[in-house]
Amino acid sequence: MILRHAHLSDLPEVYEICHRTGHAGQDASAVVTDRTLLGHYFAGPYLVHAPQWCWIACDERGVAGYLVTTPNSREFADWMESDWLPAVRQKVSLEPFDAASPFETWLRNLIHLPVPVPDLADDYPGHFHIDFLPRAQGQGLGHQALALFADQARTAGVKGFHLGVGVDNLRAQRFYAKEGFRVLREEPGVIYLGNRP
Repeated sequence: MILRHAHLSDLPEVYEICHRTGHAGQDASAVVTDRTLLGHYFAGPYLVHAPQWCWIACDERGVAGYLVTTPNSREFADWMESDWLPAVRQKVSLEPFDAASPFETWLRNLIHLPVPVPDLADDYPGHFHIDFLPRAQGQGLGHQALALFADQARTAGVKGFHLGVGVDNLRAQRFYAKEGFRVLREEPGVIYLGNRP
């Protein structure tokens, strides 16, 4: 398993991994009917916007995980609104349908809402999403990928980065605690964590 910078050609596999890990770290197939929805919001735009800020884990079988990041959450949100989401919103219906779970309904609504940027982005301007398939887990790749991001962020003068973790995703919370992240804020359903490069 190796880590490398992302390429646009990785998009299909990144989308699939986002779907297969998109429900509190588990496969979202039981709760999301459209396999592109999670990727449209939580993975694809990062890779398209700035592949040099994204890393891919791969082996002989192909892409097995990723770290997608932005060093500037406010600038990225503006780009999402102006360049990325208009086309996505045309594809993603808000019309209710019987097969939609509460999670999918939430996700479809999220896509149509303004991109939120928490005020903690003033002190921790970067943010990221990281997901690995089971075959890439337990090998230290998450630690290595975050170290690459931190090194690049430090060189670029990024003073900090944050992420939101679901309150039920205890495995992720334990991982980030080991990586030196601290709790910045708790809100219903989500814990915001931050770290300095």
